[in-house]
Amino acid sequence: MQAMRNYFRQWSSDVRLDGKTVIITGANTGIGKFTAIDLAKRGARIIMACRDMEKSNIALKEVVESSGNQNVFASRLDLADTKSIREFAEKVNTEEKQVNFLINNAGVMVCPYGKTADGFEMQIGVNHMGHFLLTHLLLDLIKRSIPARIINVSSMAHQWGTIDLEDINSEKSYDKNKAYSQSKLANILFTRSLAKRLEGSGVTAYALHPGVVQTELWRHLNKPQQAVMWMARPFTKTSIQGAQTSIYCAVAPELETESGKYYKDCAPANCSRAALDDDVAQRLWELSCKMLNITWE
Repeated sequence: MQAMRNYFRQWSSDVRLDGKTVIITGANTGIGKFTAIDLAKRGARIIMACRDMEKSNIALKEVVESSGNQNVFASRLDLADTKSIREFAEKVNTEEKQVNFLINNAGVMVCPYGKTADGFEMQIGVNHMGHFLLTHLLLDLIKRSIPARIINVSSMAHQWGTIDLEDINSEKSYDKNKAYSQSKLANILFTRSLAKRLEGSGVTAYALHPGVVQTELWRHLNKPQQAVMWMARPFTKTSIQGAQTSIYCAVAPELETESGKYYKDCAPANCSRAALDDDVAQRLWELSCKMLNITWE
């Protein structure tokens, strides 16, 4: 019973973020939008990084009206296109004095096979490669904004994932569930590697499972899977509830000295053994750099 209460509880804190700048990817809907509303209420400057500007402008008005904070902006970012990622990062690096929080929230889930503009399988491309590149391009600014936090939204689905370094783009065979789990495992391995590289810098990194959230990402589930999810709806989280662990990782003062860990229900959590494999994490890091044609020691 206590576990269920923790699962659904709304995290409460009076911490203010006045004078801080937050970037949230995929902030036009779901947990990203409600994360934006909460952090805007705390006084932060919010940059909603979204692919669909029509939808993001509608969400922008909602965030402003709900928070009473006018210091909220929408900017185009397509994580399935490295050109768009570089353009967004250049704009931020040119126009923003600081980035105190980068919340890598956007994602795609169990979608049919497809490729990004750069030829990556869509789920590993958007969920991992896109955020990997974005973080790399913004990191110097983030380091100049310390204390700063980088938050990667993963999933409990990582527990069923393995990293196929020989076929990261699932070109030999494709299972949409396995590809999704691989991408969510990649999020945690990226967080671990990033935290080690950032030791002593004043920048910390966190990965999290938001819970099983009622989301439009369900649209790619097959009919039996959708039926199961609808039956389980009483045990799933609303988007507001699903945003709480993202908010916790961004705001909680007690996490200032923590980095590289995994959280769920606003508390530290155990991840899979595969998510603790630092050798695979390093090899994934090297492969990601190679595929994105970047140098990141």
